[in-house]
Amino acid sequence: MGGDFGPRSIVQASLACLSATPSLHLTLVGQPSLLEDLIVGQPAADRARLQIVAASEVIGMDERPSQALRGKPDSSMRVALELLRDGKVQACVSAGNTGALMALSRYVLKTLPGIDRPAMVAAIPTQTGYCQLLDLGANVDCSAEHLYQFAVMGSVAAQALGISRPRVALLNIGTEDIKGNQQVKLAASLLQQARGLNYIGFVEGDGLYRGEADVVVCDGFVGNILLKSSEGLATMIAARIEALFRGGIATRLVGAMAMPLLKRLQADLAPARHNGASFLGLQGIVIKSHGSAGVQGFQSAIQRALIEIQENLPQRLHGRLEDLLL
Repeated sequence: MGGDFGPRSIVQASLACLSATPSLHLTLVGQPSLLEDLIVGQPAADRARLQIVAASEVIGMDERPSQALRGKPDSSMRVALELLRDGKVQACVSAGNTGALMALSRYVLKTLPGIDRPAMVAAIPTQTGYCQLLDLGANVDCSAEHLYQFAVMGSVAAQALGISRPRVALLNIGTEDIKGNQQVKLAASLLQQARGLNYIGFVEGDGLYRGEADVVVCDGFVGNILLKSSEGLATMIAARIEALFRGGIATRLVGAMAMPLLKRLQADLAPARHNGASFLGLQGIVIKSHGSAGVQGFQSAIQRALIEIQENLPQRLHGRLEDLLL
């Protein structure tokens, strides 16, 4: 029921994923009459794998997390998380209020032993592949210990995605040991002592995009600004290139020849393709989609949930945390 576009784009994305993945079963949580209208006419095979669970309340995008936690016990977000807690589903994907989703997730699911705060992580495209960046906005103010825990969780998540020995770095304003605020310096000291963690030191923003690390750690304030600035920059560059090739006859001819390659690049870097941030550190899989995500973006968030289900990520985290946490 959340997100900037409401349930319409979410339902369309869900139906597309059902069609593409025959083993997938989805549960839509919200107002049944509205959701039923949106799935009328679907193939019987897909409709059989789609369940609707009623929830009488909706959390607004501008509501305070405390209000959502205490004042709306039958919200679609809370009901979905309770289905996950009770083992009736294997993951929860939401485009709703981020603060409310985090607060409710911590309350309903609880964190893994040894983890104080969950962190949001997503894949950021780089010159050499992808980098797991966390935190992306769940924790604006972080201690050195929190950054250390984020690094451990990010490393395990990267391993689950196929990187045998992930390079872990702290995002900083310089690579020298004397740079950075007190929290970053203390976190670096903790990470240097970590057992079994491939900590490589500080990385700057440009180093992130060069692919110098597989996991980059920062507080949520910095991470959220970096993520949204990156998405805005990618969109702006794509628009400027298209406008340039629509100039004169010569540029149009060049553009016609180059456009297939540019379209491939644009598709590869499109924010929608990388949509879906995981709440690492919870006793369950929770994926946060951008509120502004359309159909393709929400499909990507569902795909992220499928990967984490297949990799059994919370259990893998739980198994490694005891070895890696100080």
